[in-house]
Amino acid sequence: MARKSKDDPNEVLADITPNASRRVAAVGMAGLLGALLLLIAGLRPPQDLGWLVFLIAFGAACLWLAISMWRASSVTIELTRSELREVNGRVLCAIDNVERVDRGLFAFKPAGGFLVKLKAPVGRVYAPGLWWRAGRTLAVGGVTKRGEAKEVADLMTVLLVKSGQKG
Repeated sequence: MARKSKDDPNEVLADITPNASRRVAAVGMAGLLGALLLLIAGLRPPQDLGWLVFLIAFGAACLWLAISMWRASSVTIELTRSELREVNGRVLCAIDNVERVDRGLFAFKPAGGFLVKLKAPVGRVYAPGLWWRAGRTLAVGGVTKRGEAKEVADLMTVLLVKSGQKG
């Protein structure tokens, strides 16, 4: 049996698994809101056509969000020495592109999560309920377990310090 070296860039240091109860609650609320709006539009349609279009469009968008959130939040996030990625291989950010990790009280971060400021923008991606990235900001959290997210954020800070970058 071959052993991995201490500095293997693909060794998983920590992971974040979505919390089942938070996931069900978030998806359920979005789905319920969408269903209620469509029910109102169907059973008691407003007289004004604009409001009817609004109810149908917003209800459909909430149902789409619920389905998207269910799919996106089924994935585990892994931290390796070289990157933060989903278990299926989609890379959230490379560690050498991280400027700092912020999980402070007043940081604009998802519930139970953390923010990562990147050195260079990577592109916009949104995995509802789990993580999003826009410009130089990556936010992880939402339906995640608070303790696991804290551990990943702390390990990322340690990796930054070890590589000589500020955390």
